[in-house]
Amino acid sequence: MRPRFPRRRGLGAVAACVVALSVGQTLTALPATAAPTPAPTPVSAVDAAQDRAARAVAGSLADTVWRARVRTAALNSPEVAITSLAARARGTLKSTLTEADRRIADAKGLGSKAGSLLRLRLGDDSMRAALASGTVPWVAAATTDDGPTVTAYDSRGRAHAIDARRPPSHPVYVVDIDASRALAAGLDVLNEELARHGVASADRTSRRTLGEAAAAGFWTTRITSVRLSNDEEPWIKGDAEIYTLVTGFGLDGKVRVDPVDMPYLDNDGTVYRPNQILVNWSNYKYNLADAVMMEEDGSTNYRELAKAIATVLLTIADQGAYVPLVNAVLDAIPDDWWTDDPDYVDSWYTLARADNGTRNGARGNGWMTVEPYFVSAF
Repeated sequence: MRPRFPRRRGLGAVAACVVALSVGQTLTALPATAAPTPAPTPVSAVDAAQDRAARAVAGSLADTVWRARVRTAALNSPEVAITSLAARARGTLKSTLTEADRRIADAKGLGSKAGSLLRLRLGDDSMRAALASGTVPWVAAATTDDGPTVTAYDSRGRAHAIDARRPPSHPVYVVDIDASRALAAGLDVLNEELARHGVASADRTSRRTLGEAAAAGFWTTRITSVRLSNDEEPWIKGDAEIYTLVTGFGLDGKVRVDPVDMPYLDNDGTVYRPNQILVNWSNYKYNLADAVMMEEDGSTNYRELAKAIATVLLTIADQGAYVPLVNAVLDAIPDDWWTDDPDYVDSWYTLARADNGTRNGARGNGWMTVEPYFVSAF
């Protein structure tokens, strides 16, 4: 589940917020001639592609043999690579899903790095009995919109508005993207693009630094435990995919950004004990760095994210003393990225090498317990 908070405008509010880069139950079919009444919001390319895929999968379930094949796969696995499964389907389903996959990868700036991203899963465990008994499921897309209802499609092409907060009794397949795969590929792209725009990152520069430091070892800050606060999250969205942007001044006096993947941090309200290295101090000039925790949002374009961050950070020069970079990163993110599904989780200012204990996030949405950790050479 994803903690989300609206962006605050203005430097004072941003400083308070912190930094940088998720009605009863309704099962009524929407009339074919009626459109939903909520005010229209921009639809991202990722959402549009997922919705098209959901419609296509729903229509394909009219085929009883195919429907049974998908049911077996969904009951036996937490998620199904639907594009691969569709290779055995009739009609144009495979080509439709392949095209949706391509559009999603392009919209996220991933190209062919991530491979197939589309996945299908059962919306909630409470639906297993009805699905196993033969009830024909509906299909919905896990979009980034946080409205009160979700649109699901049946095999006849009809749309159904269902409660976004409470899982319906009718089984629903959710078409989503593999966020873990997308994030892994996205962080690679982020590193490459940051370096291309002149911002040092976890690329060959940092590896060279590690090689030079290996003879004597180096100090790090290690996360021993971490927890995010509780937050209501629509049932249709799966586990969060969290990463942290560690920012500071490199040994050359220029700003650097080191993305750190946190694949274990799936749910809020849970204490995780990863013993994960967050900051490698051999990469930094000063004894202070900032950390901005983010979530992989389905609509994130990693190439654009790197460009936006680089554009702002490259204007900040080393003044001979540490300068916090959290606000700069936060302000670098385009306004429209915060409209419906903000992916900012929390941030930590002025982490120091000697920090040992619990540090609360500036936004108040989480805490981390950290300790100094020396990585020795062999």
